[in-house]
Amino acid sequence: MAVLVLAEKPSVAREIAKVIGAGTKKDGYLEGAGFIVSWCVGHLVEPAAADLYDEAYSKWRREDLPILPEKWKYVVTPSTKKQFDVVKKLMEREDVEELVEATDAGREGELIFRLVYHKAGCKKPFKRLWISSMEDKVIRQGFENLHPGAEYDLLYEAALCRMKADWIVGINGTRLFTTLYHAGTLNVGRVMTPTLAFVTEREKAITGFQKEKFYTVELNCGDFTAASGRFTGKTDAEKLRISCVGKPVTVESVARQEKTEKPPKLYDLTTLQREANRAYGYTAQQTLDCMQLLYEKKLLTYPRTDSRFLTEDMADGLPGLCEKVAVIFPKLAGSYPDVDAGRVVDSSKVSDHHAVIPTGEMTAEKYAELPTSERNIYTMVSARLLCAVRPDDHVYADTAVKLLCGDTEFSAKGRTEFSEGWKAVEKALGVKTDKGEKGSRGTGKSAGKQGADRAKNGGRALSPLPEMSEGQAFTAQEALVREGTTSPPERYTEDTLLSAMEHAGNEDLAEDIERKGIGTPATRAGVIEKLVKAGFIERKEKRLIPTKRGMELIEVMPDTVTSARLTAEWEKALKEVEKGKRTPEDFMAGIREMVSALVKSYEGMTAADNPAFAKPAPAKENMGKCPRCGKDVFEGNKSFYCSGYKDDPPCSFSLWKDNPYFKSKRKELTKGIVKTLLKKGCVKLEGLYSEKKDITYDATIVMEDTGTGLPKFRLEFEKGKEAKKG
Repeated sequence: MAVLVLAEKPSVAREIAKVIGAGTKKDGYLEGAGFIVSWCVGHLVEPAAADLYDEAYSKWRREDLPILPEKWKYVVTPSTKKQFDVVKKLMEREDVEELVEATDAGREGELIFRLVYHKAGCKKPFKRLWISSMEDKVIRQGFENLHPGAEYDLLYEAALCRMKADWIVGINGTRLFTTLYHAGTLNVGRVMTPTLAFVTEREKAITGFQKEKFYTVELNCGDFTAASGRFTGKTDAEKLRISCVGKPVTVESVARQEKTEKPPKLYDLTTLQREANRAYGYTAQQTLDCMQLLYEKKLLTYPRTDSRFLTEDMADGLPGLCEKVAVIFPKLAGSYPDVDAGRVVDSSKVSDHHAVIPTGEMTAEKYAELPTSERNIYTMVSARLLCAVRPDDHVYADTAVKLLCGDTEFSAKGRTEFSEGWKAVEKALGVKTDKGEKGSRGTGKSAGKQGADRAKNGGRALSPLPEMSEGQAFTAQEALVREGTTSPPERYTEDTLLSAMEHAGNEDLAEDIERKGIGTPATRAGVIEKLVKAGFIERKEKRLIPTKRGMELIEVMPDTVTSARLTAEWEKALKEVEKGKRTPEDFMAGIREMVSALVKSYEGMTAADNPAFAKPAPAKENMGKCPRCGKDVFEGNKSFYCSGYKDDPPCSFSLWKDNPYFKSKRKELTKGIVKTLLKKGCVKLEGLYSEKKDITYDATIVMEDTGTGLPKFRLEFEKGKEAKKG
């Protein structure tokens, strides 16, 4: 008799098979020691398209809406049918009596397994492998402590509700507004559209902002400088400057406040994505991809977590783990102090998975071989662990001094550090924690006021002030007039947009109340990528800027679709389904009612009622020049194509978005990559994947175009490394 183990992807299946002794390779699975290990390659089964419910739905007509399936249909995706057939046959084998569900331990992993299980018509019992690390010992422990599959029925119900809700909102919303405005496909998503609304509202606040100049007078008092309040006119500031030069400056008051800064919490997925964006400019998806690769290499724990704490049973192992991690970094060389596990351990604050931490499997050799992006992410996670468990706080004192020169008040601020504490780790490893998250939670409506309070006169780090006492006098050795400008709110980065998504709907909640937010840690990166792919948002350096099309889309969307608060309420409701506090039927009834009301509210309306779309669709973006004929290359739905495709003879140059070569390297052929390839003929990328060796590496991809067929690609490595052709 055999047990069938079903993992989410081949690389994970191989690691599990290695641990449990299934070493014989077969076509689509591995076998041995009483186990058969196969994989799903992501979603093998997906919800059926609308036209499979009724052929009439193959044409988009407003009168057919709303489309609300009573009995849901599911299909096997064509690209993965071969693997589905393998899995189905394995499930039907007479010697297979039981299954082990080993897909990712989360909501989406649960959905992937169950859809395959049901589509294959399998009735055999199954147990759940629920682990937070790919370490060999953790896999073994997981198989020794398998959970009954029924324990995760509610998790599956919540995942199914999420999928159905997204289908209903997406299908009906997209068809409704596309057929109404006739301006190309107007993609609507339950989470995607409110996220786009954040970005467009911020853009409106920026374009509507009125800059104002202001002036301050700065006095040089020898060992420190003091600044006046703001003047709206330069003349008044200049008068003050002249009157202060060489005059006494008297201390009116000294306020000194000693402060203790405790270590930051451990990373959850969203926090790490945000800080990696600030530090390195990585997109949320890039950070998640790096974390996933490090997880599969057994170097990090499970990435898709919303917790920032560890469970009590992990406390005893923390000193040994920290010692192993610290050894990787020579700059810490034996200086690591005792570990205060109490700072990071709290089982009550851990849901499906604990915080992201290193596993202890890293060696100096492995660390040196990591691609740059993976090494950066690993270093950030390691530094966070070593900071978070430090017993010593960062201690400093802030001093605020008020001074008088004549009748005008000036101020000076300084900071004195007494103990670096946990910040010594950050300094040694070259990473920096930014704990100031509150300022990035604005959603656009209050952004104008936030921006007006900031000045573009350059921020400077606080330095220590000399000892001062009330009544003490100094001399204004010189005085300067400094010009500043009030600034608009800043455009979203992936850091601040992730924060806005995470905290949406939380404005009125106390700290100890369960968070809402839109999307989940596991899905937010994908939502941002969809907005970029659909042409509603574009990236300019770190900034996310709405396109004209994105602005117009939100302009005509109702609050039902754009409201982040409403979407956050639906996310909260999904959590309630997962915990058994709400029935799936109740959740879906709410979604059906909302979509039906949305469709009904647009009865009789025409495009003329919203002039934003009563004009031609925006011009297509030029990607660059075709290497064959020199004409412009544009982006289509499935490819980047030469505009000379209708010429006589036609130019056949194109780059397919679903490019097998880039796919094999686990990279997406983005607009940025295409533009670079067309301009330079090559592009340097980090974290390329080798399926043969199951490793990642950095290299330059060179495009070679022969003038016929599709372009070819090859790799160029740093000097001394062999190039590989593809």
